[in-house]
Amino acid sequence: MAQNIFDQIAKKYDSPKQQALAKVIRQEIEKEWGNQSDKRVLDFGCGTGLISLPFAGKVKQLFLVDVSSEMTKITQEKITQQGLLNTTVLTADFLQDLPTFKVDTILVSLVLLHIPQTAEILQRLADMLTESGQLIIVDFDKNPLVYHERVHNGFEQTMLQQMLSKNFSKVHSRTFYEGDHLFMNQAATMFILHAEKNEMLKPLPLVN
Repeated sequence: MAQNIFDQIAKKYDSPKQQALAKVIRQEIEKEWGNQSDKRVLDFGCGTGLISLPFAGKVKQLFLVDVSSEMTKITQEKITQQGLLNTTVLTADFLQDLPTFKVDTILVSLVLLHIPQTAEILQRLADMLTESGQLIIVDFDKNPLVYHERVHNGFEQTMLQQMLSKNFSKVHSRTFYEGDHLFMNQAATMFILHAEKNEMLKPLPLVN
């Protein structure tokens, strides 16, 4: 979906339906990611911050990133209103320019389906993680009822697990939610995937 579409819907994005769905997603994330009080967390494709802003008080530092300047403008307004001192919002396209800083955890909620270059963006996100970092993805299961020329019709969990195996040692996923009119006005299910990055290989001791 084009960036300008998100710019156009930004002011209407925080609907009751979106807020309710965000609450469901946050509950699942909290089951997966453990204690984040000393962690630097990045919300990739943050939109208006519905998913991650409520976590600001539970993490050391929170970065929110989106390609839509209208989305990040609204997110910044929320940050200012709430006086969140550990929270930074960025307008950026990670396929074009990747930040130089590292984070411990990356959240990718209902974002991957909008990016055609799946393998490339997963590699870039892996590059941003610390050695023992974790990646959490929430998205739709593959859905034959959905078609859009610019949007994936969901993902096969096993396919994503295989793609991530290059950079992550522990990968698991599960379907956790289903609903009517959930994805492109079709009945759909959502999954959560949790991946822990491979630690750098330590050299073997020399044997005399």
